[in-house]
Amino acid sequence: MSDKVVTRFAPSPTGYLHIGGARTALFNWLFAKHTGGKMLLRIEDTDRERSTDVATAAILDGLSWLGLGWDGEPVSQFERAQRHREVAEELVRNGKAYRCYATQAELEEMREKARAEGRPPRYDGRWRDRDPSEAPAGVKPAIRIKAPTDGETIVRDRVQGDVKFPNKDLDDFIILRSDGNPTYMHAVVVDDHDMGVTHIIRGDDHLTNAARQTIIYNAMGWDVPVMAHIPLIHGPDGAKLSKRHGALGVEAYRAMGYLPEALRNYLARLGWSHGDDEVMSTAQMIEWFEIEDVNKGAARFDYQKLEALNGFHMRQSDDGELLEQFIATLPYLEQPGAIPREPDAAQRAMLLAALPGLKERAKTLVELADSAQYLFVQRPLSLDEKAAQILDGDARSVIAALLPDFEALGEWSADTTEAVVRAYAEKAGLKLGKVAQPLRAALTGRATSPGVFDVLAVLGREESLGRLRDQST
Repeated sequence: MSDKVVTRFAPSPTGYLHIGGARTALFNWLFAKHTGGKMLLRIEDTDRERSTDVATAAILDGLSWLGLGWDGEPVSQFERAQRHREVAEELVRNGKAYRCYATQAELEEMREKARAEGRPPRYDGRWRDRDPSEAPAGVKPAIRIKAPTDGETIVRDRVQGDVKFPNKDLDDFIILRSDGNPTYMHAVVVDDHDMGVTHIIRGDDHLTNAARQTIIYNAMGWDVPVMAHIPLIHGPDGAKLSKRHGALGVEAYRAMGYLPEALRNYLARLGWSHGDDEVMSTAQMIEWFEIEDVNKGAARFDYQKLEALNGFHMRQSDDGELLEQFIATLPYLEQPGAIPREPDAAQRAMLLAALPGLKERAKTLVELADSAQYLFVQRPLSLDEKAAQILDGDARSVIAALLPDFEALGEWSADTTEAVVRAYAEKAGLKLGKVAQPLRAALTGRATSPGVFDVLAVLGREESLGRLRDQST
């Protein structure tokens, strides 16, 4: 086995990249980066009825958006079926596997007998030592591995510790079906060996598979990769994460306005920790990640934590980078509202100027899009319910009284407009809020927005004055 660490992520393309799969990919990626190794990608597309090109594209797209790049070209498991068959035949030649001619009726009879005796259903080994000359004519055999009949198979797991499986429970499982197609159990071993995989990091629902796969490795005389079976993700109620918890594909989190770096940070903390650190940069996660630090127990998915973490990452983001992410996300948002899907240079400049005020209040890019609506709405603005209540007769009079002072301004900025408002409030004997609230409602059509002087600066002189004139009468 080479010294260089090689991990792999091996999704089945029967749907989108779901959040549990994304975390498995992340752990593989972090471990590869941490050790200076590689992460390979294998598409386990042997289930031809359920595997689709659309799902494969969605998985690749989801990984790319999350920033989890892989080394080399993705490998198709289905395209390697001939190699899987060759290894199965080699095992037969070496006396490590055998052809089994048991019929469906016989297998059903074994299952019924086991059920009647209160045992788990197991193949009874009837073709294990029979002479091939006894094979019935016209029956296509399956190939079964010769599993050890006594003792135990031990999976030495970096997360779960040593897990022991009595060999009598593992039976002689099929590695090549009678139609010539390899089983998942067999294909995975051959692929991992041929791809040079040194570390297998995957969900702990594969733990029993690990014991069976170890039998194939041993039969071929191959090194068994280091195993690390990570706990599944549960919903807030402690049950396995499912659709009713909102266990969605990664693309749904993009549409909900989460940043890839925030989702990476959140997923890394699901089942793995580094002291009390909640907020981590990707560089820190790579530096700190050790597979032994993954918990044995299931982690609980918490949308509120994800949202809070996302808000923190947004506030920490460079405005230029956040703008690029926001614009890249616009096509995926269900309701961008008045915001153009492809902002032009002037619109981009306006968004960039508004970002410092917008990102302070938003926890997702969807909330950012919502609070940025005021930049792009057409005059005259339609007012929401609260803004309409604010803009009563007195409020409109305040706006009308302020207009000449605004119109007389030489330089238009947050500072100069603030000075005008403060001077007017003092002269009129009003609290600042009594002037700022009507201005906010008139300028944005809403009762809440970024700081009103920032709004005036971002909208600029002409648009601000136009909106104020609309609401001053």
